[in-house]
Amino acid sequence: MNQSALKGIRVVDFGHVLAGPYGSMLLAEFGAEVIKIETRKRPDEQRVQHGAGASSDYESSSNFFEINLNKLSVSLDLSTAKGSELARRLVSVSDIVLENMRPGVMDKLGLGYKDLVKVKPDIIMLSLSGYGGTGPYSRYTAYAPCFSCFGGQAHLTGYADAEPNTLTSSCDSRAGTAGAFAILMALNLREQTGKGQYIDLSSSEQLNAQVGDQMMDYSMNHRSPSRDGNHDAIMAPHNCYRCKGNDRWISIAVANDEEWEGLAKAMGSPDWTKEPVFSTAYGRWQNQTRLDQLIQEWTINFGHYALMERLQKHGVAAMPSFKAKDLFSDPHIVARGGVIEIEHPVLGTRKTIAPPWKMSETQPEITRAAPLLGEHNSYVFQDLLGLSQQELDQLIEEKIVY
Repeated sequence: MNQSALKGIRVVDFGHVLAGPYGSMLLAEFGAEVIKIETRKRPDEQRVQHGAGASSDYESSSNFFEINLNKLSVSLDLSTAKGSELARRLVSVSDIVLENMRPGVMDKLGLGYKDLVKVKPDIIMLSLSGYGGTGPYSRYTAYAPCFSCFGGQAHLTGYADAEPNTLTSSCDSRAGTAGAFAILMALNLREQTGKGQYIDLSSSEQLNAQVGDQMMDYSMNHRSPSRDGNHDAIMAPHNCYRCKGNDRWISIAVANDEEWEGLAKAMGSPDWTKEPVFSTAYGRWQNQTRLDQLIQEWTINFGHYALMERLQKHGVAAMPSFKAKDLFSDPHIVARGGVIEIEHPVLGTRKTIAPPWKMSETQPEITRAAPLLGEHNSYVFQDLLGLSQQELDQLIEEKIVY
């Protein structure tokens, strides 16, 4: 039977929207008991469908479903004194607190680190914000496009003749992943020393750390990096090429002369592959604009899956450029257990992405769908905190549990 790595660890999740909830979901997949704090007074934006499909139905959002799997939910109004006190009581029987509110909000609610360490001296608290808890930008609101630009990734992503690509929600999940990793390190340290800690994580700084090689190049060589589409600084060919069909593409990357020979053979060794300008890696890199055109004149005649198999048989790194729906039905991903089905009481049976790790003894898993708002009020407030039914009913009447 699988033994969860974080079994017995309880997380109080004040996260909202995407970055914080994604990080806490990763901890839940490792077996931690994650209790999401939310309220109908100000529901998580992911529960509400925006735009033309706006809805007041908090239970049918696929966005919320995807980033809150395995969690429990309580409905608690933190803006009230009683709500804040109940939250502190919950922290006192927990191990981790995670939040991604604007810096200063948790302090105003009486839930900052200085407040929580009084009720749980070894608590581990992660505050995940756009620019960190201190500094001139700390109070600025930050969505993914903001901190992806500030962190430098947007400037490096996109085509040379086009605008930067802000990467949108993927930056939230990267920040959330970094947050989960920081918490794991803090847990390891607490196990060794018995001490908790406060983690002030800046999303923009975390994203900047992922382009450290580019930062180093600028610092050491005074070269300002720029975006260049799918091209590589060394390898050529290295691009996505159009295939037969509507909006079908394949990525091809050639790292050395042996792989170049494999690509030439896969293409039937046309005369142009023997030209002197393509005989060396540097020559191919210098002439990659023409090289890309010649390769695409060949790839356009094949389906992307068939071409992948053909190229891989010749030792060439090649893979279709998948649409989201293609990923969910890809034979390899399905065989690896990368997609699973989860039953939700409102949405029904839904496919979702399984935990991305394979582990021999502590395999992460998804055991429950995203919670209904306040679904676990009774368990948390009565079983964990010891409130009577009468006390809980009174809190519900006062709309503190709401």
